[in-house]
Amino acid sequence: MTGKRFIKDLRVAPGDHIRLRDFNPGYKGSYQKHDALKKVEELRDKMNDLQQRLFAERKRSLLIVLQALDAGGKDGVIKHVIGSMNPDGCHVANFKEPTQQELSHDFLWRIEAQTPAKGEVAIFNRSHYEDVLIVRVHNLVPKALWSQRYDQINDFERRLVQNGTCILKFFLHISKEEQLKRFDERLDDPAKRWKISESDYAEREYWDDYLRAYEEAFERCNTDDAPWFVIPADHKWFRDLAISEIVVSTMEGMDFQVPQPTVNIEEIRRKYHSAAAEGRRSAKSPKRRGR
Repeated sequence: MTGKRFIKDLRVAPGDHIRLRDFNPGYKGSYQKHDALKKVEELRDKMNDLQQRLFAERKRSLLIVLQALDAGGKDGVIKHVIGSMNPDGCHVANFKEPTQQELSHDFLWRIEAQTPAKGEVAIFNRSHYEDVLIVRVHNLVPKALWSQRYDQINDFERRLVQNGTCILKFFLHISKEEQLKRFDERLDDPAKRWKISESDYAEREYWDDYLRAYEEAFERCNTDDAPWFVIPADHKWFRDLAISEIVVSTMEGMDFQVPQPTVNIEEIRRKYHSAAAEGRRSAKSPKRRGR
């Protein structure tokens, strides 16, 4: 399956009324782990080269949105997929519980500040969609308020696209059983226990509510220019392969035009290379001794 095929099979078509229970989070196609990991390494190299071309062009940008239920693998994608990019032109924004200052502004205020500049890639670890997900599930604001946010999100994303930002939105879809397994792995690993808390287990009671919230977000905030992809994520290696293929295929389609130098390259080469060669000859010449 090539990048274009991944896009076709995993992309949520605008206007679709999807049900996440119809998507298999354990899907891996005909791939084997060893072959997939090898392919991911090849795609990481391509991604690094494409990011350099984006940075050199400095006319457009890329925004990658990662959403998932707890332990869905957002950090893993950032490490194993996006980690191939040069930090000089790439940044990760983590959107956790908003501060009091952030709450005193509209919900997009803190998001706006993290959007990528021209030539940059930005990765959102959680995003503006939290304000129609956890806010909705836990009734943190009235429905009359959060229900208006779908249109505001569409306006926000449309404005980004019109100003040269390509947007890819990934939902990392894991099963409830896989989530529990990953929770247990965190408890068993002293280096990862900080990532788990009792509240994570408590959130499992709202599993179906979260799925319904995601489904409505997919239906109401999914356009040709800012598409959603549902990524089967029970197998981490398949998750990484799918996202790598989609990101690389998308960046290749952007057809970055690296600016060419306006100076005479051959003239510079003759001038400075000949000067360097003359310097080497002078250094090798024997010094005359005085009498």
